[in-house]
Amino acid sequence: MKIMNRKVKNNMISKRLAPGERPTFPRRAVITAGMPYGNKNLHFGHVGGMFLHADIFARFLRDRIGKDNVIFLSGTDCYGSPILESWRRLQESGYEGSLEDYVYKNHMNQKETLDRYGIGLDFFGASALGEAGAVHKQVSAEVFHTLYKNNYLKKMSIPQFYDEEKKVFLNGRQVTGRCPIPGCASEKAYADECSCGHQFLPSELIDPVSCLSNKRPILKEVENWYFDLEYCMPMIREYHDFLRKNTNTRKYQLETVEEFLKKPLLHVPKKYISDITELSEKLPPHKLQNDPAKPSVVFEFENLDHRDRARKILEEENIHYTSGKTLVPFRLSGNITWGVPVPECEDMKDLTFWVWPESLWAPISFTLTYLKEQGREAELSKWWYDEESMVYQFIGEDNIYFYAIAQTGLFAGLQVAKGKVLKTGSLHLSHIIANRHLLYMDTKASSSSELKPPLADELLDYYTRDQLRMHFMSLGLSSKSVGFKPQVFQKEEDRTGPDMVLKDGNLITNVFNRLIRSCFYAIQNNFEGKVPEGEAIEQIKLMAEKAVLDYERHMYNHEFHRISYVLDDLIRSVNKHWVNNIKIADAAGDTALRKQLVTDCFYACKITAVLLHPIVPTGCEMFREYLNLGEELWDWNHILEPVSFYIANTNSHKLKFLEPRVDFFKKHDCQLPKA
Repeated sequence: MKIMNRKVKNNMISKRLAPGERPTFPRRAVITAGMPYGNKNLHFGHVGGMFLHADIFARFLRDRIGKDNVIFLSGTDCYGSPILESWRRLQESGYEGSLEDYVYKNHMNQKETLDRYGIGLDFFGASALGEAGAVHKQVSAEVFHTLYKNNYLKKMSIPQFYDEEKKVFLNGRQVTGRCPIPGCASEKAYADECSCGHQFLPSELIDPVSCLSNKRPILKEVENWYFDLEYCMPMIREYHDFLRKNTNTRKYQLETVEEFLKKPLLHVPKKYISDITELSEKLPPHKLQNDPAKPSVVFEFENLDHRDRARKILEEENIHYTSGKTLVPFRLSGNITWGVPVPECEDMKDLTFWVWPESLWAPISFTLTYLKEQGREAELSKWWYDEESMVYQFIGEDNIYFYAIAQTGLFAGLQVAKGKVLKTGSLHLSHIIANRHLLYMDTKASSSSELKPPLADELLDYYTRDQLRMHFMSLGLSSKSVGFKPQVFQKEEDRTGPDMVLKDGNLITNVFNRLIRSCFYAIQNNFEGKVPEGEAIEQIKLMAEKAVLDYERHMYNHEFHRISYVLDDLIRSVNKHWVNNIKIADAAGDTALRKQLVTDCFYACKITAVLLHPIVPTGCEMFREYLNLGEELWDWNHILEPVSFYIANTNSHKLKFLEPRVDFFKKHDCQLPKA
């Protein structure tokens, strides 16, 4: 098994489109959605903030390039301190199941929730369970050996938190404190990162507390494997510059990455410095920023080694400092028992992989598991590393550091040995799509906050999945954090205006439903249930063509909220065309006008159904079934063709009879008038 066995000629990346340019898509595509931790069921943000967008894009690509050319996968992230801590607390309250039992239950609950929302994954694995877990261990070992062989791994001794009472090293969420990064508004910080995704060294965490003993832990030197991310920095900067100049990578995502690409910094409050010049002379080479209006001076260093030497000097002088938003040594291994084993190498043994690095290559493990199930194991390279394939990874903004920086370096290290030139054009890297936060009301969702956010399953007690899918798609998470405000979870006095979930869903549950029904009933009543022959008027054809091209561009750019504008304009314009003309046709008994109107609107309904198919597939599949047609209807090669194009004999082909008041896109039972 070789996880990196082919070099590519160029990097297939999503280019920035010129005005009016029609996008082209790869021959094959892997779509991934960031893995949820295996310690809880999914809340609304998992589904509405990430999984749904990945699902819409995957479904679109299946229609656009063929379903055999798309693999959509994700899985439960089974390892790491969050899972271990949740299980430990549960044990304290009487839970008797094993850690594996606990993770398995949560994994199955997550899978069920995704199924309820129509998230059409080809594979949903678990990094510690079953065949997927076994393959993940194999892939992890190979990653380690490849990085070691390519000379990217180094042993480093860095202080880690140690609980003296429990006699154990602490990792991740086993420690809580305050983020040391200046300007960070996070309310939660852990051993080496905060809830905003900022990275720092354990020794920098402010007011640390052990979750095991509720006491302040000490720092102990411990040796681990680290990936030489700093070596990859020139390539990462070059790659970032390429993305910024040539691709449709989201602006805020680029800006977030740029914060981490800055030179290493140390912020020192002026109140701790008696003589700035004297202190400056003791430190390694640096640039000094001393803004009289700010309470701290900033020392900028060329590399991490210089910064770390400066840290030791400051600590010896008992001078308090904080680091800036820059890279820290990227730890590959850890001392937590619940993790993927690290192969024994040199004098290092009994280590496990830190959860974040192994979660980065977990999608490769899942792809391999999926292909193995089908006897296609040898195809891994053509999906992940071939120049005709593209990997799209949907994540939340908190994880930009890991996917856009650490993963870039890791995947480069797997492809090119250290010392050789890391050229961006010769590497095959993923296209990262980072969504902004989906807030609950107007605050970041948190299970520990006073206002408890609903689980994803709870929403389905009040809304249909199609209504929720339409609403979540319409939120502009590509550029800003947006509040999710379902009125059924608000106090009566806090409800203002319409329920936006229902408002966004109304386009299909009311407007499009009426239009489709009108067309079907007209065909049943006037054309013996057969699609009338003829062409739509030029105005309708041009309207539909524009909608298709705009939709395709927005899908290519992953600007899903703009797709909702396209659909709204098309559906309401065609509905208006029907309403304005059917009265005239009926009043005058004008059969020619009625036939033309049915031809116009049925043509537009068919195209609209193709556009809606990735978003609300259930109702669209019902529409296809009533047409008595096969899945060829969704083929984008013929998207602008009329319904008659798919019918071998229009004289004999009849539509399925539509009973009165049948809805293709349904409302929730609780929204219907009570009998």
